[in-house]
Amino acid sequence: MPLSGPLRAGDAVNRPLALPFASARVAAPLRWDRWTLLTLALCGFVALPVGTVIATAVGPDDGIWAHLLSTVLPVYASNTLWLMLGVGLGTILIGTSTAWLVTMYRFPGRRILSFALLLPLAVPSYVLAFVVTDQLEYAGALQRALRALFGWESAADYWFPEIRSLGGATLVLSLVLYPYVYLLARAAFVEQCFCLFEASRTLGQGPLRSFLRVAVPMARPAIAVGVALALMETLNEFGTVEFFAVPTFTAGIFDVWLNMNSITGAAQLAALLVVFTFGLVLVERAGRRRKRFWATSTRVRALPEYPLGRGLGLAAAAWCALPVLLGFVLPGAVLASYALDFYAVTLSDYAFPGYLWNSLKLAAWAALCTAALGTLIAYGVRVSRDPKIRGAAEAATLGYAVPGAVLAVGIMVPLGLFDNAIDAFSRRWFGLPLGLLLSGSAAALVIGYVARFMALGYRPIDASFSKVTPSMEGAARTLGHGPAATLWRIHLPLVRPSVIAAALLVFVDTMKELPLTLILRPFNFETLATFVYQYASDELLEECALGALTIVAAGVIPVLLLSVGIGRSRPGHAAAVARAPPAGAV
Repeated sequence: MPLSGPLRAGDAVNRPLALPFASARVAAPLRWDRWTLLTLALCGFVALPVGTVIATAVGPDDGIWAHLLSTVLPVYASNTLWLMLGVGLGTILIGTSTAWLVTMYRFPGRRILSFALLLPLAVPSYVLAFVVTDQLEYAGALQRALRALFGWESAADYWFPEIRSLGGATLVLSLVLYPYVYLLARAAFVEQCFCLFEASRTLGQGPLRSFLRVAVPMARPAIAVGVALALMETLNEFGTVEFFAVPTFTAGIFDVWLNMNSITGAAQLAALLVVFTFGLVLVERAGRRRKRFWATSTRVRALPEYPLGRGLGLAAAAWCALPVLLGFVLPGAVLASYALDFYAVTLSDYAFPGYLWNSLKLAAWAALCTAALGTLIAYGVRVSRDPKIRGAAEAATLGYAVPGAVLAVGIMVPLGLFDNAIDAFSRRWFGLPLGLLLSGSAAALVIGYVARFMALGYRPIDASFSKVTPSMEGAARTLGHGPAATLWRIHLPLVRPSVIAAALLVFVDTMKELPLTLILRPFNFETLATFVYQYASDELLEECALGALTIVAAGVIPVLLLSVGIGRSRPGHAAAVARAPPAGAV
């Protein structure tokens, strides 16, 4: 752009001559080295299934989409939206209210309930669905007791809500998924500055209004994330909705792929479900736009834990105990009773040790591979310090936001192409048919688990890396150690707790994963999850109770460790509890 007027002293300072250089700094070229290449390769490998689903969905259409659009697609969309709405409201109500009660008030059983409220997270939703149906259907214990008590002879004599329905699925999923909201809401409440509540009370606001106008707005980002996680799990759910005969997108993917034999139609449904999933993320972020909350005081002291009166205390205890009883105690007691009666049959006739070994083997390999790849990716992001590499790492974690049935579609396509290419090469050059090497194998399952749970493997380790001072790397370099030696000898010992925690979470989630396992498992290969699902679907809950109880037990210890970590997350948590006001002040 030409300069107007004569050049005067000082113009060189005022004119934007440095803009090209600033732009060059922003668009700095990516530094290509071994760690950059390795990180990008790993991120591409993990993100491949999602990319494959999108590529397959936009490929040639086999005509199935028009049929779906005119028949079942509106039903899939309607049921999915209503299910998400019901589960969202249920998890917000249960998770937020119980988190506030156990954080701010004292009532009978509060300390035990603060741990117990997380226990339903260890129960697979399809297990709870089987137990609820077994106990509440016409031949179940509750309706039998009602008929005996009132003298009813048949279902025509009384009304009872239909269990296998959209409402039943919503109730079951809410009871299993509310701990996501409870976990994050309680952590947010624990970390809030108490001086804000004191200011609210001095302005004449009561406890309820202070909760709604101060505590909830400040904890809103955490609550929104918890609800988003619960809704993502709702989109991923297959066992519950299939058992309750509620056709959703996930059930439709199974039907189109396996019954209609159309992988293109399944991929198109899967891509639409990916749009649903990312819509959740966009809505959550849009809701938080231009909404920021900061603590204006550095005062940190133990929360007061207001004592509740007798009546309110019992009501609070009952409200907090109800989801624990329905979501954990009931299924645990029923499964334990059945397991004690039928454990000999299960162990002898149904090859239970083999199913247990398959589950443990797959979960161990998935945990090991996910933690290892998550560590390498997180360290590659740290070494490169390039936003492009971090963006690639974030893309590699998208599998957790995508249902297992969707990932299964994205895994089968590239594995099939790879197997066919290797088989054709072997036939042409060696005359030896190899068949399918990876498709329908345990390796395909492990790859699916890694893609599904990479967020659990990467994010905790990346957060732990961010706490390691960069000066340690500089000291290691001056001593002659390269990046690999620095990772092995310096960083791994420092981030080992996060690596172990990530592996443990992946192990537990792999034990529960059902849709991905059903689609990708080899022939005649059963895990505890598929074993429980198949027999419970055939109304044989007693025979599979030991397997279901084993899955639940595998998730209890990590859940309790999470609860302990929340309680210790507040600075000054070990300090003496401040003197609480009398009960009448609440």
